[in-house]
Amino acid sequence: MSIFTIVFAFLAFAGIIIAMQAVTAKPRQDLIAERLAQYRDHNLTLDEIELSLPFSERFIKPVLERLGSLLTARMAKNRQVVVQNKINLAGRPYALSVNGLEVVKVIVGIVIALVALGLVGVMGVTSLPLKGAALGVGFLLGRFLPDVWLNNKIKGRQKELRLALPNALDLLTISVEAGLGFDAAIGRLTEKFKNALSDEFAQVLNEIRLGRPRLEALDDMGRRSGVEELHTFIQALIQSEQLGVGIAKVLRIQSEEMRRRRRQRAEGRAGPAENALPDDRLHLPDPVHRADGPSSDHYYPYVST
Repeated sequence: MSIFTIVFAFLAFAGIIIAMQAVTAKPRQDLIAERLAQYRDHNLTLDEIELSLPFSERFIKPVLERLGSLLTARMAKNRQVVVQNKINLAGRPYALSVNGLEVVKVIVGIVIALVALGLVGVMGVTSLPLKGAALGVGFLLGRFLPDVWLNNKIKGRQKELRLALPNALDLLTISVEAGLGFDAAIGRLTEKFKNALSDEFAQVLNEIRLGRPRLEALDDMGRRSGVEELHTFIQALIQSEQLGVGIAKVLRIQSEEMRRRRRQRAEGRAGPAENALPDDRLHLPDPVHRADGPSSDHYYPYVST
């Protein structure tokens, strides 16, 4: 094995370690919040707070972000939007960004390329064109693997959202019927459950507290989730509030319908997602019970089924 290959392998290994440290590091906002909570009785400057962060957060992650920005500099804007949407659908695992994903693709590509080169060497191949082909194929395969991982994360998260929705609707219904406001009911839901759906509702609450209109925050949650049942539920809530229909009644109807759908799915008899809320089951004013809206392809063009 040549010196060039050894140096290349060492650099690739070092890149993997650096990337793992950067990806698994805590989000910057959480770290700053922890330092502020720890030293809230002391007057700290922003520089002191920054210096209290781990080395990976202060140096490694910014370097990788700059490297990622160079890699995405020539990427079309619409392509960046597609990738960002996929990351959002996956729940932004490890606080991943478009730049970070591109860096991961390059690192994984280099690693798989080196593995392919090693396999070719073990097989006794000495032809330079074949070794070059092995490097090229390995690199392309390595760049493809993070996309496979991201798609699997999207499917897993959407499945988690679907499974959590009936129980969440039950809790919202009970809370609202007991006299709580809808925002307070959402707060109770985020305290009771710890899953992808509760995280989405927690983000809605944070946006409302920051001044975003509630209907707009809910609508954005329904669209970015990529789950047709959740989007349909959110649209029914929005239209019921716009038309002055009692939200408790809407929640009760939606809760019963979601449980019926889950029971049918468990029995293997569930129909298409667009039939999740048939008109004959919803006794609401016509504009409300037709809240299924445009097809999911309009909102979720990047989700494969």
